[in-house]
Amino acid sequence: MDATEIKEKLIAVLGQIQADSGLECPTLAGATKPVENLPKFDSKIWPVATTILATEIGATIPNEVNIFVDETSKLPRSIDETVAFVCELLKKQDDKQAAAA
Repeated sequence: MDATEIKEKLIAVLGQIQADSGLECPTLAGATKPVENLPKFDSKIWPVATTILATEIGATIPNEVNIFVDETSKLPRSIDETVAFVCELLKKQDDKQAAAA
């Protein structure tokens, strides 16, 4: 799955979570930072969004990985940065599986 597909799925997941929660959802684009720009998008919601995204893209994203905040800088990631992070995570998983085969 490529970055464009992951981005589309991520935007759909974020929009659906906001709608299901009865919360406002601004227009979602690559520069949108869910942690800053989505009402009540916090540490209780991140894991839910991550799990739904993982299911949608048919991948495994470990529960302890917060795809929405950079672990090093502690700064919120934009949608584009989140997609790049997820792509890198999936590439590492693929490389590890290939090495184990």
